[in-house]
Amino acid sequence: MSAEDEGAAQMSGHPSFNHTIEEANIWLKAVAERLHFEDRRHAYSALRATLHALRDRLAPESAVHMSAQLPMLIRGLFFEGWKMRRILRAHFRRVAAGLPDGSENCGAGCVRGDLDPARCRRNGQTG
Repeated sequence: MSAEDEGAAQMSGHPSFNHTIEEANIWLKAVAERLHFEDRRHAYSALRATLHALRDRLAPESAVHMSAQLPMLIRGLFFEGWKMRRILRAHFRRVAAGLPDGSENCGAGCVRGDLDPARCRRNGQTG
């Protein structure tokens, strides 16, 4: 661990944070080595872009499950700027493409909480 890494780890004053800082530095070092970057800021940008691209292509539930495997700081980076509503809208559009005409609006509305699920059932549509 570099002197800079040790200083950051000691600043937290808590063993769990020290550990996650160490893990994040290991990840950044690995990315920097693999991509032949001298500067860890470039490694950070590459890791962030990769995590966000992966996150935005996974179904929300899969993204959450996948993130559980990441170290705490890397998990925070994974979720940084995540707009669940935007992700759900895109997911609903993909789902709606396979539904009978008219049913996608009620189903998406029930999941988003815009409509009462009981109302969807009364109308003969499932949410």
